[in-house]
Amino acid sequence: MAGRLEGKVAIITGAGSGVGRTTAQRFAAEGARVACADINRDAVNAVATEIGNSAIAIAVDVTKPVEVQAMVGTTVNAFGTVDALYANAGIGGSGSAMDIEFEEWNRMIAINLTGVWLCNKFVLPVMVKAGRGSIINQSSIGGLIGVPNVAHYAAAKGGVVALTRQMAVDFGPGGIRVNAVCPATMPTPLVKEVWMSGGSYVGTTGTWEEKQVVAAQKYPLRRLGSTEDCASLVVFLASDESSWMTGLAVPLDGGMAAA
Repeated sequence: MAGRLEGKVAIITGAGSGVGRTTAQRFAAEGARVACADINRDAVNAVATEIGNSAIAIAVDVTKPVEVQAMVGTTVNAFGTVDALYANAGIGGSGSAMDIEFEEWNRMIAINLTGVWLCNKFVLPVMVKAGRGSIINQSSIGGLIGVPNVAHYAAAKGGVVALTRQMAVDFGPGGIRVNAVCPATMPTPLVKEVWMSGGSYVGTTGTWEEKQVVAAQKYPLRRLGSTEDCASLVVFLASDESSWMTGLAVPLDGGMAAA
């Protein structure tokens, strides 16, 4: 039986760990050929090796236009086209609008917003030429609702939502769909780094395991999300099953926004 992404070619940024790694593995399992991209060369090489012949590894800094353009070119040279992009690479951080330093703000915007735009920018000519494509941008529930103590992160993720909607209008007539995924908390390495440094809403004390228990109580489903939850949604948005969906910012939040 053919997979849901059989014959498709995808680029996944931030594929070296967390959500990106799980999603790259799921895409390959569903029949896609995958360009796994990450700033951590060793990590992304390991992921591509795990997947096998249907994957290549690309080291990329998404804040550098020349590297992002090269990432797309390498993918097209290897696989012939790009049918789907999951612009997932990003960083976390904490701080209020009063507390964040200028350099912290600029770094967050550069990676989490400008980096997403650059990936979109350089993949679009390939999709426009083909007359089809699905772009999935990684936002956050923090881009849709107020989440404490993440001013720069929320600003970047809210910008991703606005960019996604605008692009859906510009490129929909050319057969290109653009959607954003807006997850709430998942226990990824990035989240662990922020929480254990004292950031976010889980307090400054407690073990990693204790913090997860505290955080889960904030969700109606009483659990945190998983990388598999996110990968399932991204597979759907990349597949033909979502062919009439574009311009959406899809919450993946265990009911957080509803509460």
